[in-house]
Amino acid sequence: MHPIEWQISPSTVDYPTAVATMEERVAAIRAGRASELAWLVEHPPIYTKGTSADTAELLTPNRFPVYETGRGGRYTYHGPGQRVVYVMLNLRGDGRRPDIRCFVRDLENWLIDTLDDFGVRAFRRDGRVGVWVATETGEAKIAALGVRVRHWVTFHGVSLNVEPDLSHYQGIIPCGVQEHGVTSLVDLGLPITMPEVDARLRAQFEKKFGATFDAPETVQQETA
Repeated sequence: MHPIEWQISPSTVDYPTAVATMEERVAAIRAGRASELAWLVEHPPIYTKGTSADTAELLTPNRFPVYETGRGGRYTYHGPGQRVVYVMLNLRGDGRRPDIRCFVRDLENWLIDTLDDFGVRAFRRDGRVGVWVATETGEAKIAALGVRVRHWVTFHGVSLNVEPDLSHYQGIIPCGVQEHGVTSLVDLGLPITMPEVDARLRAQFEKKFGATFDAPETVQQETA
């Protein structure tokens, strides 16, 4: 299995640029012109609308830009302090399984194991997409998933709440789940930095999906 490129954007990336970049990379992966990629970004505050979203779940339409997206799921929020990872893998590549449910389960386990590294017990719940934790006020979502697959090449991916402004979720019913809240590592009393989160994400990613290598841009940023 060939190593997967690991790229971290040093500044926020607007959503249309992210989608266009993914579209181009997915086509290149399928054509054998580019390596698989895990791309770590932060977005400015936005709401995204998945293919199963109900417009009634957008409570304040004018609060932030709203983007329709081809990924599965409903409305979700992205913003600073949240680590988004776009995962572009060829599920028909050597050593992989063309099984979307298995891929989603691997993504969930990746997030659960990453959180376990910080002493956070996270879990999945039947009928509720994402990764959840127990809080003093009940179960709350700490990570979301939304994927799309084209010709067995995956894109979109996961988001993990490190230190976002949780009040921004009040403009939507996140992922259509009204009876449970959202939380973050900082909200749980864990002031963990984004670089610390990225390091654990990478270590657990390699256990699930294979070896990674730094993108040229990442190397240049670190040595500048």
